[in-house]
Amino acid sequence: MVFVKTHDISELTSELIGKEVVLGGWIEDLRKLGKMSFITLRDVSGISQVIVKGELNDNLGEINRQSVVSVKGIVQETKARDFAFEIKADEIDVLGKAIHPLPVDPIGRVESNIDTRLNHRALDMRNQKTASIFKLRHHVLQSLRQTLAEKKFLEITTPKIIGSASEGGADLFSLNYFGDTAYLAQSPQLYKEQMTLGLERVFEISNFYRAENSHTGRHLTEFTSIDIEAAFMDYTDVMDVLESLVMNVYKFTAENCKKEQESIEHTIEVPSSPFERITYNQCIEELQKEGEKVEFGDDLMDAHLRIIGKNHPGFFFLMDWPMKLKPFYIREKDEDATLSRSFDLQFGYLELSSGGTRLHNPEMLQERLKEQGLDPSQFTDHLKSFDWGMPPHSGWGMGLDRLMTTLIGIDNVREVVLYPRDPDRLRP
Repeated sequence: MVFVKTHDISELTSELIGKEVVLGGWIEDLRKLGKMSFITLRDVSGISQVIVKGELNDNLGEINRQSVVSVKGIVQETKARDFAFEIKADEIDVLGKAIHPLPVDPIGRVESNIDTRLNHRALDMRNQKTASIFKLRHHVLQSLRQTLAEKKFLEITTPKIIGSASEGGADLFSLNYFGDTAYLAQSPQLYKEQMTLGLERVFEISNFYRAENSHTGRHLTEFTSIDIEAAFMDYTDVMDVLESLVMNVYKFTAENCKKEQESIEHTIEVPSSPFERITYNQCIEELQKEGEKVEFGDDLMDAHLRIIGKNHPGFFFLMDWPMKLKPFYIREKDEDATLSRSFDLQFGYLELSSGGTRLHNPEMLQERLKEQGLDPSQFTDHLKSFDWGMPPHSGWGMGLDRLMTTLIGIDNVREVVLYPRDPDRLRP
């Protein structure tokens, strides 16, 4: 049988009253009352009531909830409080039968823990709270791309299988590549820098990989990163770009995703701007006043960031980090070579983004690689592009999954990733 759906449920209007439609969806609820049955039918766009009478009701048989059906019938007005219209069914066909009982309850009347839900993720997507999270994620991506396009950034796609450690880190997944050793990319850093040579402003939204054996609610081994790189911009310029992106995401979803906010029972509050900008040195002073034994040059641990986050709730930039704490490609400040032209975007204690102004002098880059114990010969392909006239440039990378947790008010990134990968989860 060929099934042709004529309308989404959300497209039912008063103009269709008395007309025939064919809907497709799953049965969220079914009540048999004598010679009538009431079916609650849902599709991705909404929910409707279906009335089944007469011979069709007599022959309805047993249909399990969550089964997928097609319904042909007439749109009519309804007295039901929760529906704008209802369908008087003429035909009902079961397209996909659901077992009973199901491993998770998509309606949410029986709660399941997150591991059980992740093990049955496709079914979990019928839970309207879960579905709304991923509808919001869709709108966030839409907003990000629109804002970056308006700022004249071009979207690129860089390799995810690479021949050398792009940032010299140890947290890389390696694989056999036809007899050679390859790695899964942990960022597009070197490629996006190279692209400023001809395209000037570029961005990428893609998955990257980090073999970090962390068991927290904010770490994943496969994560979605938003990255930009821009020629002729300083780190303060790309900080402005980042702030505008975050603000636009919050404004767009707050205004256009009312139903999703109702489903997740969370109201998106647009943050105040401009975001506060504090320096690393200010953080050290604040921590010392709190009795923490930290000195200039020490990295800020999670406990330190929780103190700073308490003092500076919401979004803020933490800038001008010591050079020795930053990767080889970050440029120092002209007025103080011990400090870098760099920043992190924080949401309280949570780091969302890291960026800065890059070194574009090839001789200085080689020296910096040696200082950090890295072999310049491993970066030959990258370094040679700097001999072709590399413009000064800056950029950042931001974790989309972490941004989503701030938007919807949760603290576990697994809730906002379809099929999360961490040290304990490789399936489904």
